[in-house]
Amino acid sequence: MINRRKFIKQTAYSSAALAVAPTLLNYCTQKPWFQISLAEWSFHRALQGEQLDNFEFPVKAKRDFGITAVEYVSTFFDQNEVNPRYLDELKRITDYHGVKNVLIMVDGEGDLGSPDEQKRGDAIENHRKWVDAARHLGCFAIRVNASGPGSADELGQNVVKGLYQLAAYAQPKGISVIVENHGGFSSDGQWLSKVIKSVNLPNCGTLPDFGNFNIRKGVTYDRYRGVKELMPYAKDVSAKTYDFDESGNETTIDYDRMMRIVKRSGYRGYIGIEYEGDHYTEEEGIMLTKKLLERYL
Repeated sequence: MINRRKFIKQTAYSSAALAVAPTLLNYCTQKPWFQISLAEWSFHRALQGEQLDNFEFPVKAKRDFGITAVEYVSTFFDQNEVNPRYLDELKRITDYHGVKNVLIMVDGEGDLGSPDEQKRGDAIENHRKWVDAARHLGCFAIRVNASGPGSADELGQNVVKGLYQLAAYAQPKGISVIVENHGGFSSDGQWLSKVIKSVNLPNCGTLPDFGNFNIRKGVTYDRYRGVKELMPYAKDVSAKTYDFDESGNETTIDYDRMMRIVKRSGYRGYIGIEYEGDHYTEEEGIMLTKKLLERYL
């Protein structure tokens, strides 16, 4: 027979277990705080060597890495961004394989921060076709560059004008225009966050990249400070990697510190793998980056 003291003790344990169980159940069923995508630039050597193409890229992402969200690069469309048959076929492939088209990284379409109104207008027009292509593919955004000549203040004023016009065009189409820290003044987190704040449109934001903080030769911006400054406006994040140690840690970026910055910002979107190293094959680098990110899910 169980005595009274033992009964009370067992009842207390049971009550505590029942109280903890819902918390544990909730913890185990929570969704990951971010989703992993794959940036096409991770395969830039294979794509430039014609060992891979735009149609094969999303299939390879899912088949070889189990990644079901992809981020394209404009230069690998081979000028088919205005070809509806091409876009239809790419959309058909990704739909069939259950792959989400996230965004298109746009390069080489002119300076959105040009001081020349005609040149800036041409750049805006060139980017509009990518807004339309992104919408066709079901992407949520295009990534652009805050580029152009001039001082920090001059460029900032002109970039605001270019981004505002482009984002205003993209907004009714459900497309965001996001800016990556991609060299020059855009790699100054304070400068770029001020630009986005000045544009002041809900579909204009940032794409913080963990690695791109070279302002000019010999001048770099603190990557951790930069990401922290850009995260309040982030609509996508680029997990850049270069090299790894035997334990799978990135050797040039403190990922524990970086991922704490991202998480504390409240970000809950995609984090895109962008391997850019030389010591591993592109496939190996992508898989190492994926395993690294999975530690933080």
